[in-house]
Amino acid sequence: MTAKPTFHPPARWSAPGVVPSVLYVGFVAFFAWSLSRAGISISELISGIPAMGVIASEMVPPATDRFMPMLNSVLVTFQMALVGAVVGVVLSFPIAVLAARNLSPHPVVYNVTRAVVSFMRTVPDLAWALFFVASVGLGPFAGTLALIVDTIGFCGRFFAESMEEVDPGPSEALTAMGAGRLDIVACAVVPAATPGLTNAALFSLEKAVRSSVVLGLVGAGGIGAELAVSMEMFRYDQAATIVLMIFVLVLGVERFSAWARSRLLDSVSPAL
Repeated sequence: MTAKPTFHPPARWSAPGVVPSVLYVGFVAFFAWSLSRAGISISELISGIPAMGVIASEMVPPATDRFMPMLNSVLVTFQMALVGAVVGVVLSFPIAVLAARNLSPHPVVYNVTRAVVSFMRTVPDLAWALFFVASVGLGPFAGTLALIVDTIGFCGRFFAESMEEVDPGPSEALTAMGAGRLDIVACAVVPAATPGLTNAALFSLEKAVRSSVVLGLVGAGGIGAELAVSMEMFRYDQAATIVLMIFVLVLGVERFSAWARSRLLDSVSPAL
């Protein structure tokens, strides 16, 4: 004899309490206020459509008269991002060890390191670029320094979280055998945290490439400076060429990052 199917009616919607209702109303009111403060205007958008059409028409065809200087600027942008990401990742590793709760030698060291990493991550990379431009002058060096600091703030946090999430069993076993802190990090923590470390490191390269383009707008070198000059001189055809170059660069880095991530993680998975 088969059992009769049971029917569970869907739960009825219940009215939220006083506190959730106040929060909902407050959010809607704040969002409406934010719309007014954001300066959104449908009329201005509609009136700006003809200007958008003019600019778009002047972008076609893209200019090629300064192709080689632009290509060189794109190369400088990629080199800034590569150096900034690699140096930042290397410096992030020891900082992450100090910022990981299960590896930090003392709570004071843990809290101070976490605060420093949070500060580096909180300050926008554009602000770091302005700081270094004022300190060391215009050019790629200022942009590279900004990318290094920004990468440390990004990778320092995610490296530390990846190290904290590993299984404590192997570390405890090595500790019971008298292994030192460096041995534990190298033999137990890093192998287990490799997938997370790899993802964060490769994503930091993608992030650095995108950021390096914007940093050039404030004088930190690279293709961003070329884009700013082209827009200021109303050379929208040159700007179109630069945008296409940036698109190819970012797309290439993303494809490489996805390929490298899959290869590295596939090679690590059997060992884990």
